[in-house]
Amino acid sequence: MSSSSLRSVLAPMVDKLRQWRDLSEEDEAALLAMPYRLIKYRPQEYLVREGDTPQSTCLMLSGFSVRQKVAGNGGRQVFAIHMRGDLADLQNSLLGRADHNLQAVTHVEAAMIPVQLIQEIAFERPEIGRSMWFETLVESSIFREWTLNVGRRDARSRMAHLLCEFALRFEAAGLGRREGYELPMTQEQLADSLALTPVHTNRMLMILAEEGLISREQRSVRILDWDRLQDVGDFEPAYLHLKI
Repeated sequence: MSSSSLRSVLAPMVDKLRQWRDLSEEDEAALLAMPYRLIKYRPQEYLVREGDTPQSTCLMLSGFSVRQKVAGNGGRQVFAIHMRGDLADLQNSLLGRADHNLQAVTHVEAAMIPVQLIQEIAFERPEIGRSMWFETLVESSIFREWTLNVGRRDARSRMAHLLCEFALRFEAAGLGRREGYELPMTQEQLADSLALTPVHTNRMLMILAEEGLISREQRSVRILDWDRLQDVGDFEPAYLHLKI
């Protein structure tokens, strides 16, 4: 496969890691030269299952996936959403055993990079290693915010907060604009992210629309009053560590 083809596939990984650290041309070339397998997943298919021993790290190329766990009573909790450019299970390159599920919520295309090669490039090229380390730290920051969201905010604030996060992250990934975007998740999946029922989730979306903060058409969301939506959601974007 030519270097230009490699660049067209693995460039989202370089773009994402460059958000955290300045990478040299040699570092970028080493990343782009990594071998990979392209795999496509349908909605609801698992990229990684809890208990797996992953042999590859998953680079998201298109679509959306979520990290989730299922309780003994069958209830599901979603902890994070992943999109283009994310190394969605980077932590498993060191932990070795998956302690949660990674599931597609839309059609997903992913580049699967051997775990051993991820470890080697991270240790042999310090700036790449630091950038990957930063990536996992930002993921942890987002996990903490999602825990706070479901644990200490009311339902209306939870929904507003999630919509604000989506707006900034989709914009940073080139998948939408702060003013509007397509929701990648069903109301049931949103409910599992917010620890609400689907009915309650729909009601919160309706309330935000009635208050003039957003408008909706099917899964399309338009943010009409960004400042007020941030206030309602108790949203402070510092935890995302984006350069905005």
